[in-house]
Amino acid sequence: MGTVIIVLILAVIIAFAVKSVIHRIRHGSSCCGERDAPQKKVKVKDKNKAHYPFQYILTVDGMHCSNCTRNVENALNSLDGIWATANLQDKEVIVLSKTIRENLELEKIVAQAGYTVLKISIL
Repeated sequence: MGTVIIVLILAVIIAFAVKSVIHRIRHGSSCCGERDAPQKKVKVKDKNKAHYPFQYILTVDGMHCSNCTRNVENALNSLDGIWATANLQDKEVIVLSKTIRENLELEKIVAQAGYTVLKISIL
């Protein structure tokens, strides 16, 4: 009888562990948006880097997870003529642009997504 109870308890623990792993695979295990499905990535139509002569590197504060990087990328990529790629490890976003952009414009877009631009380097 005691063995059956122990097996049942272990089965329940394993079931919760499997449910947790499936949830993390579907929704991520991030600091933000943990309970929601991740946002769909905004895809850039023109992926020819030769069409983007202007390059900016934004150092962004507040990016802690892959959902954060996706939020920043989506905010920038939703603009026409911009292709942004965020790097979580370096806390940087590389922004390729077809036209010259004002620093304040880029800062405002990132701020509306909920993050802070600490520095902008123009290459």
